[in-house]
Amino acid sequence: MMATALVQIGLVAAWLAVVGGVAEGLRRTTAIDNEITRKIVHIGAGHVILLAWWLQTPAWIGIAAAVVSSAVALLSYRFPLLPGINGVGRQSLGTFFYAASIGILTAAFWPVGLPQYAALGILVMTWGDGMAALIGQNFGRHPYQLLGNQKSWEGSLTMALASFLVCFLVLGATAGFTGAVWGTALVVAIAATLLETLSFYGLDNLTVPLGSAALAYALMGWMG
Repeated sequence: MMATALVQIGLVAAWLAVVGGVAEGLRRTTAIDNEITRKIVHIGAGHVILLAWWLQTPAWIGIAAAVVSSAVALLSYRFPLLPGINGVGRQSLGTFFYAASIGILTAAFWPVGLPQYAALGILVMTWGDGMAALIGQNFGRHPYQLLGNQKSWEGSLTMALASFLVCFLVLGATAGFTGAVWGTALVVAIAATLLETLSFYGLDNLTVPLGSAALAYALMGWMG
């Protein structure tokens, strides 16, 4: 049992090391913008939830890893521990909320045998928020403001589309591509886009995954 757990921890750590190494290598050797390297880590790291799901990693491992990652994230705002992700004194707590959301969703859905909802929430955050930021910052030509948040229609539409696809594929793979899955994916996509638009200081890394997972779970139960 312990040997299996160590192998799983090693595989997850190896994946994170590859993602972090690629991002840091690009940051050091190219003129790529720091925001792009952050989004590479943001999207790549989120896939540990799929690896954990596939490996049937015990909940305690995911929760413990999330606690350690949260602590490292908090320290990185004071010390240069994650230079490719956080800058010292950076105002956003997004990295901390990212790690915390993985721990919360693992604790909520892993013990009851519903890891697909944890995966859905994390992947909506990683792909939706990550791609929305990249598209919005590089191709956003139609900006708008909502409660002081500066966004673009291009970025928000990307968020909605990515969220819909993630929700549709994860739920479809586990429950079949039914009308309930179509409807749930559509509602979750709209809700996730609103949560991403209305969040400040990186809080969307918490509100988007938790809100998406909880809403998908409730809707699938209601619609059968």
